[in-house]
Order: sequence, then structure tokens, then C-alpha cells
Amino acid sequence: MENFIPGQRWISNTESELGLGLILEAAYNRVTVLFLATGEKRIYARDNAPLTRVKFSPGETIEAIDGSKITVQSVSENNGVITYIGRNKAGKEVRMEEMELNHHIQFNNPQDRLFTGQFDPPSWFSLRYDTWRRLREHHQSPVKGLMGGRTSLIAHQIYIAHECANRLAPRIMLADEVGLGKTIEAGMILHHRLINGLSVRILIIVPETLLHQWLVEMLRRFNLRFSIVDEERCRNVNLENELADEEFDEEPLEDENVFVNEQLVLCSQSFFSRYPNRRKQALEAGWDMAIVDEAHHLEWSEANPSPEYLFVEQLGLHTPSLILLTATPEQLGKESHFARLRLLDPDRFYSYSRYLEDEKHFEPVANAARALLAEETLTDEAAAALRALVKDDNVEGLLKNLNNPEKSAHARAQLINVLLDHHGTGRILFRNSRHTVQGFPDRERYGYVLEGRENRDDPEQDPRFGWLVDTIKRFGGDKALLICKKAQTAIDLEQTLRNRTGIAAAVFHEGMTIIERDRAAAYFADQESSARLLICSEIGSEGRNFQFVHQLILWDLPVNPDLLQQRIGRLDRIGQKHIIGIHVPYLRGSEQELLFRWYDEGLNAFRHNNSAAQHVADELAAELDALLAARDFDLLDGFIAKTRERSAAIEAELHQGRDQLLELNSCRKDIADKYIDALQRYERESHLWQYMEDVFDSYGVDTEFHSPDCFIVKPGDHLRISHFPSLSEDGMTATINRSIALAREDFQFLTMEHPMVLGAMDLVISSETGNASINVVRHPDLKAGQFLLECLFVAECSAPPELQIGRFLPPTPIRVLIGQNKQDLTDTVDYDDLIDAGITFDKGKIVAFINNQRHHLTQMLGVAEQRAQSDKHALVQHAAQEMLGSLAEEIKRMMRLQKVNPSIKPEEIEHLKEMTLLAHDNIESAELKLDAVRFLITH
Repeated sequence: MENFIPGQRWISNTESELGLGLILEAAYNRVTVLFLATGEKRIYARDNAPLTRVKFSPGETIEAIDGSKITVQSVSENNGVITYIGRNKAGKEVRMEEMELNHHIQFNNPQDRLFTGQFDPPSWFSLRYDTWRRLREHHQSPVKGLMGGRTSLIAHQIYIAHECANRLAPRIMLADEVGLGKTIEAGMILHHRLINGLSVRILIIVPETLLHQWLVEMLRRFNLRFSIVDEERCRNVNLENELADEEFDEEPLEDENVFVNEQLVLCSQSFFSRYPNRRKQALEAGWDMAIVDEAHHLEWSEANPSPEYLFVEQLGLHTPSLILLTATPEQLGKESHFARLRLLDPDRFYSYSRYLEDEKHFEPVANAARALLAEETLTDEAAAALRALVKDDNVEGLLKNLNNPEKSAHARAQLINVLLDHHGTGRILFRNSRHTVQGFPDRERYGYVLEGRENRDDPEQDPRFGWLVDTIKRFGGDKALLICKKAQTAIDLEQTLRNRTGIAAAVFHEGMTIIERDRAAAYFADQESSARLLICSEIGSEGRNFQFVHQLILWDLPVNPDLLQQRIGRLDRIGQKHIIGIHVPYLRGSEQELLFRWYDEGLNAFRHNNSAAQHVADELAAELDALLAARDFDLLDGFIAKTRERSAAIEAELHQGRDQLLELNSCRKDIADKYIDALQRYERESHLWQYMEDVFDSYGVDTEFHSPDCFIVKPGDHLRISHFPSLSEDGMTATINRSIALAREDFQFLTMEHPMVLGAMDLVISSETGNASINVVRHPDLKAGQFLLECLFVAECSAPPELQIGRFLPPTPIRVLIGQNKQDLTDTVDYDDLIDAGITFDKGKIVAFINNQRHHLTQMLGVAEQRAQSDKHALVQHAAQEMLGSLAEEIKRMMRLQKVNPSIKPEEIEHLKEMTLLAHDNIESAELKLDAVRFLITH
């Protein structure tokens, strides 16, 4: 039984944050302790009180209540109460009773916790070590920043994200064809830069109809929580401020700039158009990056640019990084395309006439590129253009080798690579098409002409309703997605199906909250649920991936071809493994029949994506409107023929205008495949769930098996902290499987970059978890009865995020093992070979032994630090060499390209040089800290 005496200082093993405790009373098998730092009083049973006696040794510095400090020279004890004798800063001898010790003293560093007996379980020490190793691996991964997205690993998206996100300040245009994932590419770039600390403040501007889609995409795919800022929010904030000013009788302030209060902001283009004063506030807020969707709607001419265009122009001048999402260049027209390029690089694209002149000079090169890609013979003009463009001695030899059957393939590939590096807008513009991106499913369309009249008041009386019931039954076990224009239609259909036929369906529309949509999507996606149908409104389906479904029902048809393609695009995605069945019921003689035939016979829009469809619709809009209003079927055949003719002509024109070199440069598949292989290998080998289970066990989070690769995670009854990162009171279902995550958007996709995983790792290394431990171990080369000290040091350097020092010298754990005779056993006894003997020990006796050996253990710590310093020095030297080699090679490459590619600016190269010098200085100044210590006893 502990000998507790009033006046002694003890510390709580379970609540070290209380500071030093003072024994008030010890009687009747009870001990009363007052923690003066917090005013808390605790009463413990004497025989199992979770307390450790606080004793300082000669050489240590201690602090009194008044803040004065002394260095202890000797320690005396009288009736169980300690007096410390030492010298203060002036060298004067001072006596300090232990009652005078500062109440706020906490023992957080590893050696103090070891000496005061605040031990953690050995598994916590292992968790700490594993966390540091995982963080180091993540920092040095070539795909850091690309792991966390809930996205398929698609080559062109991975390539664009990695190529652009690592630039100093990406200013790019994403112009992929519809369905290739421009929003995902932008999100991947954002996520990458946020994870790597390269960007902090982001503004996204989108059409109002896409606000919710972007909000959901960023949250569901990348765990990025954007705040929507609109006029209502601005007014509410300022109204609250006015009320507060009135309450305190203060002068009202100017309108608060809401943009300053958020890091990730999402706004509509119409918001800035309607309220010009908000443009000024947005510009004043300052951003690292701005993203503008549907940027081709910004009207521009040299004489009269629109206010919306001028706002984005000002935003681009004030913001280092700018990303424009836009239609494909051949759809824009040259002047419109130039207007977008001008926003990205006003220094280079300053004159439309000059742009047209430069384009003429590049035309022979484009022709040469087409010939090379088509494996055709180069004309003399094309060869001469190549020589003039490419200042490379090897080009002449490559041109000669084109006529050599054995060398032509290699020469052709080399020439194409040379052209890619020299391509005019290749660093600014990214454009992929379905011609170059493979993996889309086939589509089959089924039209159903029905007799009768539409009944909006009672869906059951609508002829399409009976057809729908029969079709659902005919699908058998296949799930189907139904899309209609309006939310009320979706609601009425679901209720009628449930109440009158007993068919279970999920409904999904814009009137529901995000949580309600999640539940509906989860209910539908669950293979065990009875819901075979998901009924969506037009807007309600945006931003969702229903790729696991391959039956699509179009209850009604939109007049806009792009909207039709967006509907089909819910299922028609890369990776879809089934032929998509598109089912369209329509009433004979109705507007819907006209639309069905126009889409089907005129544009072939159900079977294939038609890149000319929207052009044709815009051209023939007046005729189409008149035809639909009159429902004139006599004129329909002629209109369909005209549609087919214009569609074919525009398609040919667009195909002829394709820049194949640009498309090739927009996805260098060999590079993308390396990143995809690295991502897949990491997901196979990381054993992430095993690590997270160790974290959950340590912090009292409960886990439960749900299904293969899926788990239920909930706060336990004995949670060690008030709130575990990113875990709600209701818990969550998580998966570590990318395929499951894509099909089940209601599941959290746990990756190394998920907020919960990053938060958990930070929780471990920023707290005391596992930083002091005792363990009885076995090892074939160690005799029983020895003690050893295993130290975990961390070498790290503080540097600005933009330097990305982690690529070369991330926080690195250095393990050192010292024997009781102060011999270095690090290289002879591996960490993984120390086996837990599973033997318990008397904590009181161990603490007493450790304190008796305190001087000796301190010397062992000194030996360990010497070894760690030596290892740190070697790490620093290697990291400096790696950094210099990598950045020097990048500088040389940029200097070579700058001679022929004007999009590479001198300031980019100068910045790289400055980064190299700064990185070297920061690496050289890396520091070492003792992070954890484990006292080992051999058995």
C-alpha cells in the first residue's frame, strides 16, 4: 500500500492534464488529492489509486508557484515530504519545499512520463511508431494528393490532376468532351493542392443550376466542405451584425465581407451578375485559386467585353491560380476560344489578330503531327516546318529514319514526343475526347408508343404508369433509374407505386436535404433492399453516380440535347460493365413522340454521344419550337432529314478541327499508368484498416464487421477523448474498397487522405499516446533479466508548404536501441524481432527501479541521442542530394522548353531556382526531437 502523506505532490496517471496534485488527507483507506491548477478534488482508494509520486533528481530544473526556477543539486526528505536544494539563475542557493512546486507542471515529454510512471500499453508505442512510418511513406509517395478521391482510376483524369496540381500556380483550361469528367479533374487538382498545402483559399463560380452538383461532388468525392455564399447569406450575416450593434449601442459598421470568413467558397455566376457590389468584396477577399465552370458563357469581344467576363478577368489578375472549365475548343469558335486563353495568360494572348497569325504559322506543324499520328509520309513542307520549329540536332536524323522500315516506328514516336514538348497551348489547354478515351459502354434504345392521354392529377390513370409497372416486373432483379423533369412528378410516382401496386421505390429530388438523399441512394444501392427503382427529378440526379445500374427510364424528354446527354451520363460512364438500356415511353401524337423521333432519327442521340447535337439544336431552335407547338407530324420527316444533314456536316467540321496533338498531350498514358499502378499498389499493400483498428482500439472507438471490406464505426462507451476526428455520434459505415465506394456513396471511403485518417494520425503524434511505455520482451540474442531503452526520435524540418520538403525529407522516425551497458544494439536487434512476452509486472516496483536507475538511464538516453544525431546527419545529406538532383533536372527541362514554348514564363524558372535554395537551407536546418521511449525487460 502506498504511503500517502499530506503535503506530498503526486500526479494522476489517467488525468495528467490536471497538473500536480497535493495530498490533503490519507485516512480510512482513502486518499484525498487537490489539483490546485484546476481546482479539482479527487478521492481514491489507497490500495489502487492511479497516482504517481513526483520526485525530481539532481540536475533537473524545477519551477515554483511564483515562476522562479532552480536547478536541483540535492534532495532531502523529512517525514515523507521532500525539500529540493538548488541554485537559481543568479547562482544563489535556494531551498524549495515540494508544496511550493508550480501546480501547472505536466509531464508530457517521454522521459518525464517514464520516470513518473505514466506508462501507456506497449501497443500504443507500436501505434505511434507505425503512425510516423506511415506519414513518412505518404509524404514521399509520388501519388500524394491523388489517393483520397472517390473516383475511378482513369488515365486522363489522373494525368491532368498530377500534371497541373504540382505547378507553381496552375492556370489552365479543362475542355474535355461531355462525360469525361471535367468537374472530377478540377476536384482532383483542388484536393491535391489542399492536401499538399499548396493552396488554402479557393473560390468556385458555377452556373446557378450546377451549384448543388458542385457542392455534392466536392463533398462526396473529395471530402471538401464548400460553403455556398449567396445574397441571402450576406444579408443575414449583416443583419445579425446590425442587431448586435443595436444591443450594445454601437455605431453600425459597413457590410461585413462574408468571403473573408470562409476558406472554400462556392458561388453562382448569376449572384455576381445581380449584385455587382459582391464582386468587389470577392476580389478584396483574396484567393489562392479560382475555378470558373461553363466559362464559354462569358461573352467577350475586343470592343465590348461583358461585365461577367471583366469580373473573371479581374479575379484572374488578383489570383495566382485560375482553372476554366469550358466546352471543347472546336465548339467555341476561334474568337471565343481566344477570349478564354486571354484570361489565363493575358501577356501572351494580348491580341486576337496576333493569335490568328500565330495559329497560321503553327498549321504546318499541326499537319505534320496529324501525318505522324496517322503513320503517313511527311510532306516536304511539313518536314521543313518541323525543322524550323524544333531547335534540336536529332530532328534531322529522326526525319531520315522515318523512311527506314526498322527505325521508322521509334523515329515517329520520338518526333511526336518532341512536338508534344513544343506544343503551343499544351501547358494551358487540356482536351480529351471519346475518340481517344476508351471504356464507355454500348447503348441500346427502346421506344414504346402508347395510346391515351397524359393525366397529371392521377398518375395511375396515365397510360405510362401501367407500362412502368409491367416494365419493372419484366426487369426482374435488375434495378432501374427513372428520371423526370419535376420533383412533384417523382414524388407522385413513388407514392402511387407504393400505395397502389406495393412496388418499393426510392425517390430523389432537389427538395430533399443531402442526408435524405444519402438515405434514399443507400436504400436503392443496397442489393438486399426491396427497392428496384430510383425515381429522380432533373436536378435531383445531378452529381450522383448510379453506375451500378444499367436500365434507364426517361419518363419525359427535355428539349435540350445537352440535358438529355447529362441524363444518360448518370449511367454512361467509363467503367460501366453492362450495355445501357434506354427506355422511353411516349403517347401517340404527343410532343414527346416528336422529341423522341427527332433525337432518335435526326441526332441518333440515344445510341451515341453526338457532339454536334447542341449546335444543331441552337441553329434549328425556332423551327423545333414551332413544330412542337403545332405538333405537326407532316413536317417532321423533312425536319429530321434537315437535322441529319446539319448534324453530319457539323460533326465532320468538328472532327476536322480536332487537334490530335493536343489530345495526345492531354493524356500521356505511359505516365498516367505509372501513377495508377502506384495507387493500386498502395491500396493493396497499405493494410489501412488494420492500422485504423489499432487506432480505434486505443481511443475507445467501436467497430463492427458489415460486409467484406466494409465496417461500421461508432463512438464507444469508453471513448478516451470527447470527439474522435470526423466521427459523428451516430457513427458511420466505411469501406476501404474503391469499387464499393463508387457504388455506395453513403459509405465513407477510407484512404490515407480521408479527414478521419489524417485526423487520427495527428491525434496520435500530437498527443502523449504511446510516448512512454514498458514492455517485457523475448529475443533469441538477448539474455533474460536485462533492461534496454528503445528510443524513437523524429527528424523534421519546418518549411513553407510550397517547398514540398516532404518529398525529400519528411518527418522521419529514427529508432535507437541501447543496452543496459550503454551498447548500441540498433543494428543487431530489429524492432519487429522483439516479441511481447505477455508477462505482467508490478508497476510500483518497476517505477522504483527506474528511479533508482535514473542517472544511468539518462546516460543511456544521451548515447541514444548521439546515434540519432548521426543518423539524422546522414538523412539530411541524402535528402539534400535528392532535392538538388530533382530540382536541377526540372530547371534544365524548363529552360530547354522555354526556348520554343512561350507558355513557360521566366518567373517559373526563377521561382524554381529560389525554391531550390530555400529547400536546401530548410533541409540543412532539420532538427531532432525525442518522441517516445520504451523501457524493455528481457525474459
